[in-house]
Amino acid sequence: MKILLAVILLVSLTGCATTQLPWNHGALSVSDNGRFLQHENGKPFFWLGDIGWLVVQKLDREELRMYFENRRSKGFNVVQCILKFADDVNVYGDSAFVERDLATFLVTPGNNPDNPEEYDYWDHADYVAEVAAQNGIYLAIVPVWGQYVRRNPISQETAVAFATTLAERFRSKPNIIWLNGGGIQGDMKPEFWNTVGATIKKLAPGQLMSFHTFGRTQTSTWFHNASWLDFNMFTSGHRRYDQDDTPKKYGEDNWRYVLDDHSKTPLKPTLDGEPSFEATPQGLHDVTQPYWTSADARRYIYWSVFAGACGHSYGHNSVRQVYKQGEKPASGAKTFFHEALDDTGAYHMQHIKNLILSRPFFDRINDQSVVAGDEGEKYDRILLTRGKDFLMAYAYTGRAFTIQMGSISGSEVQAWWYNPRTGEATKVGSFKNRAALAFDPPGEKTNGNDWVLVLDDASMKFNTPGVPIAY
Repeated sequence: MKILLAVILLVSLTGCATTQLPWNHGALSVSDNGRFLQHENGKPFFWLGDIGWLVVQKLDREELRMYFENRRSKGFNVVQCILKFADDVNVYGDSAFVERDLATFLVTPGNNPDNPEEYDYWDHADYVAEVAAQNGIYLAIVPVWGQYVRRNPISQETAVAFATTLAERFRSKPNIIWLNGGGIQGDMKPEFWNTVGATIKKLAPGQLMSFHTFGRTQTSTWFHNASWLDFNMFTSGHRRYDQDDTPKKYGEDNWRYVLDDHSKTPLKPTLDGEPSFEATPQGLHDVTQPYWTSADARRYIYWSVFAGACGHSYGHNSVRQVYKQGEKPASGAKTFFHEALDDTGAYHMQHIKNLILSRPFFDRINDQSVVAGDEGEKYDRILLTRGKDFLMAYAYTGRAFTIQMGSISGSEVQAWWYNPRTGEATKVGSFKNRAALAFDPPGEKTNGNDWVLVLDDASMKFNTPGVPIAY
């Protein structure tokens, strides 16, 4: 009866038929080839995430409705958030636990949505999931931030009790994805993370799970073969090339993490769960440094996805921390949360989702051999992804490059320029599918004049790039 009432409430609040909700295509799972995510009925799922770490703690119910409606309008289908960050209370002054004990949830009788006095921290967390669902958005939930776990002794029994209560509370919700960890390396308190992961997966086997790790590290280093890990995630981080002091020295090349993850067995999907946030100082903490821009946000998403990622998460400095008036900003945030929701990069992210979904989804691979001559280094790098009958090449600086034809089917190809800033596609012309051809994107060569070359087997008569295939 409770489930039926919840479904009726959901339909009435959305004002739309349930067929429009993504989980009506079935639960999310890993595709047969191990590279992507899909629904149970085979419909592709391209992860387009927004990072709103503190929305559970810092947004009231009216603000939550505004936030999720805003993200839905911009094409986001996942929001990454934290259930418990530190010793904080939520916007209504409610605490999550009794005396900071993860095993003892602070739950009170009553949850009247019209009376804040009658609902608690966990009722409000339920409401976050409900409002996300009304907008067709998945919550990628970090149960507890890594900093809290690192600083507090937690017994095995407490870990089991904590994970059990969480799984039992959220397993019936159709829009939950679990992100174990939370800004921490997997070798710090690994017994806790493995216990939480295994317990939730046992009790909620139909919900996907990954691990959100520390900057410039990847989940696969520690948990690639863990039975509870469905897909990998890496944090490419907030530093420039010259600020990178890690052993791998990947710098800003987040595409390298994708290739590294895909070299491991068994093959699992992967994505960048925290690239450089828009409007954040380069390096994260020094406000005298230049700030990352919307162009950088685009570069990160196109590089990782064209390297083979199953999606990507965008972040804005003010949105991820829910920076409001009267607060001390973290990492040099200059714009308040409500205004930052409409910053430039948030509008641009949907264009790559639409582009990827406008061509066959599951046979797409990274194939740098198709770039004839110089692939380029750092910002001049050309990243190329292709299927059997199409290819896409991304140039961040708008530089000219050469493609070795014949890598896709068809005697003739239709060429397009796709604009990552607007989602507009312009026909270039038709060409014989042989030899090598040079292409020069519109405009001058400069950082942020980014373009995607789309080549299609002309006989396939695909949609205009950016117009998704109907499933």
